[in-house]
Amino acid sequence: MGGLLFEKPGAAPDKLALARAMRMVPTPAEAALWSSLRDRQLGGWKFRRQHVIAGYIVDFYCAELRVAVEVDGGVHEGRRADDRQRDESLARLGVRVVRFDNVEVLERLDEVLAQLARCCQSIAARPTCSE
Repeated sequence: MGGLLFEKPGAAPDKLALARAMRMVPTPAEAALWSSLRDRQLGGWKFRRQHVIAGYIVDFYCAELRVAVEVDGGVHEGRRADDRQRDESLARLGVRVVRFDNVEVLERLDEVLAQLARCCQSIAARPTCSE
């Protein structure tokens, strides 16, 4: 029989390795935002860094709220259409993507955190289908 039937579900090993490598060398903006998200500092929600979802690596992810946070640098200037398609793919899986520019994070971190907290609080306040 083919080995595919018995493979462990989850992210592909190459994506996991890439995510681990990316955690080792964060951008300055990612490092600044992570310092305020780690250890449940934002609203008590647990965020993960460089998390793999459906083959995509998102900068930060809160599984409880299904929120992905992306910090966009200059490389994203020429990839807006790709980013939009990626966000739509994640949205179909129930993941909301919130994007901030590097400059926003580095120059107005308090505002970014306040905006992200409002977003998370809004999502957390919504009743689920089972309630």
